[in-house]
Amino acid sequence: MADVRSAGIGFTSARTRERLIQRLRDQGIRDERVLERIRSVPRHLFVDEALATRAYEDTSLPIGFGQTISQPYVVARMTEALTGGVELRNVLEVGSGCGYQTTVLAPLVAQLFSIERVRPILERTRERLLEFGLTNVHFRHGDGFAGWKGYAPFDGILVAAAPTAVPDALLQQLSPRGGRLVLPVGPEGSQELLRITRRDDNFSRERLGIVSFVPLVAGIA
Repeated sequence: MADVRSAGIGFTSARTRERLIQRLRDQGIRDERVLERIRSVPRHLFVDEALATRAYEDTSLPIGFGQTISQPYVVARMTEALTGGVELRNVLEVGSGCGYQTTVLAPLVAQLFSIERVRPILERTRERLLEFGLTNVHFRHGDGFAGWKGYAPFDGILVAAAPTAVPDALLQQLSPRGGRLVLPVGPEGSQELLRITRRDDNFSRERLGIVSFVPLVAGIA
């Protein structure tokens, strides 16, 4: 996208974005591929125009339907945790949302399958991502708790909303050869980011920090 909207002026300028990148470095993000994606993806295009002045703050923002766009640090942290040190061919994203996380992640994997339960959000996001020329993203209107069995097993699964417990269907759809699941888990006010790695029938868990996400809701809307 080579227009002034993506190039940015004023509050969306390159200098503003570089300040965000420096904050992410200060918070421990080290993967240069991830930092470059955060730098280059125009976050102001994924929020309502009224909130555009806040697009490069390190904070979550509402996108409607009770959903939010995750703060850049959390997007970077989850992307780094999922992609760092491995090659991911087949990845599932649960919670397409406005498409910001999708756009950051897509060039770092071979194929990205993204599920969204709220149809109006999904339709808007599908149209938005066409503008970015991402040809490796496949969308589905569906229940994230069920995953996307037809394309399993997945080398990686990223969940952008918090269940109170890890969905068994997502564990079973991980590749048994080191598949990674990165997700927030827990009730509102007490959520933890986890990375779960599968080796055959063994699942190891790593705690990645305290986070705050909207709940993962079952069903479709």
